[in-house]
Amino acid sequence: MIETHTAVVLFVGDRAYKLKKPVDLTFLNYTAVAARRTACEREVALNRRFAPDVYLGMGEIRAPHTEAPEPLVVMRRMPAERRLSQLVREGADVGDGLRAVARLLATRHADAPRTADVDAQGTRDALSSRWEASFAQVRDLAAEGMALPDGVEEIEKLVRRYLTGRDQLFDMRVGQGRIVDGHGDLLAEDIFCLDDGPRVLDCLEFDDRLRYVDGLDDAAFLAMDLEQLDAPESAASFLTWYSEYSGDPAPPSLRHHYVAYRAFVRAKVSLIQARQGAPGAEFAARRLIAATLRHLRTSAVGLTLVGGLPGSGKSTLSGALADRLGVTLLSSDRVRKELAGIPADQPAAAPYGEGLYTPEWTIRTYAALLDRASALLSCGESVVLDATWSNAAQREAALRMAERTSADLVALHCHAPDATAAARLQARTTGPSDADIDVAIAMAERESPWTEAVAVDTSGALEAAVDRALAAVRPYGTGPLVFRRPYLEAG
Repeated sequence: MIETHTAVVLFVGDRAYKLKKPVDLTFLNYTAVAARRTACEREVALNRRFAPDVYLGMGEIRAPHTEAPEPLVVMRRMPAERRLSQLVREGADVGDGLRAVARLLATRHADAPRTADVDAQGTRDALSSRWEASFAQVRDLAAEGMALPDGVEEIEKLVRRYLTGRDQLFDMRVGQGRIVDGHGDLLAEDIFCLDDGPRVLDCLEFDDRLRYVDGLDDAAFLAMDLEQLDAPESAASFLTWYSEYSGDPAPPSLRHHYVAYRAFVRAKVSLIQARQGAPGAEFAARRLIAATLRHLRTSAVGLTLVGGLPGSGKSTLSGALADRLGVTLLSSDRVRKELAGIPADQPAAAPYGEGLYTPEWTIRTYAALLDRASALLSCGESVVLDATWSNAAQREAALRMAERTSADLVALHCHAPDATAAARLQARTTGPSDADIDVAIAMAERESPWTEAVAVDTSGALEAAVDRALAAVRPYGTGPLVFRRPYLEAG
């Protein structure tokens, strides 16, 4: 026999019999036999989506002199040694099993009905409400005298900042049909890796709204659980496979946000258990709070300005930085020529301030650059902007745009010795930039101070400059669960 807070499971031979406890836990009320019967029926129907040959049907216990028999769920017993959590703890290779789980989950999500009620739970406001409810419960614990782990206040701040600027992202997710009637409680403890495929058990049945989630949110539950089992590489691989099978183009920021959400919900439960005196719960809560904070820091949407005079190495650094971060790169040189209707590598050289480089063309180029960045940031995509940024008004416009989209702005100012910059310009072949030494000199005479930018010396090894830039852009690192994809060079 095993017991949970809502059920008792009896194992007899090759069968498992699950009875609902007659409890009232506020979020569910099983005190009446009819309510327990309905819950059992729902459990069978919902779980057959993921394991039809495990959930055999309904049964009941009859006793003399009772008004009604006790309902129960009849299940095929699963081999404990094939439990995913056990396999992970033993260090077994679970790659094939996780890939199969990802395929199964994506398939069930594709088959799930889409309704207005389901979609309503995928909006930005719905997710915000769930976060705020958890925050309120945690604050109540603090009001009762419980000492909370460090980081809770920062978590609240980071969550609200991310959600504030992401209306477009969540509207797009709803429009793409990404909100599904999913599993809702995807734990490694309830997954069995069998020779003929995985069996996923015990979905959330007591509140439909908690099962109506973004498919990525559903998958993030298992990723979070795997990370807590000290298997971060498996967690990252699982989410990558799920995204491939579901054809989900979600930005990495959203993946990290959903993993953080799942970690915080479990942290809240651990804090409640710690309050009740459960052994190990306080340590678990601290670990989960740390995981939540790590993923939220990584999920922060960033706008990085990489500027400098011609020959300063800004474009080389921009490309390498975007590659390392797995984010979108926008280049003013490419945007300028696109607006002019010419290929990026077609020469359009002109003296300083003439041709495609008049003040009017430059204003138009920077406006287009910021408009494109704004759209990406609103959809959760971090962006690197490669331009000279020599004009204070242009930098101020970028700052205002970052504030509108709740993006973290970091400015990097590239520089190199004059001889190095000149040698680079002389060696330059045909490409997006047309600047020569004369243009660089003219720009240097007019460049306004950029004291708020982080200076990056590009005269040495590129890797050293990238490390300096990364330290400014990601001061906390990226944590153990990293989602990368090839950066996009747009414009």
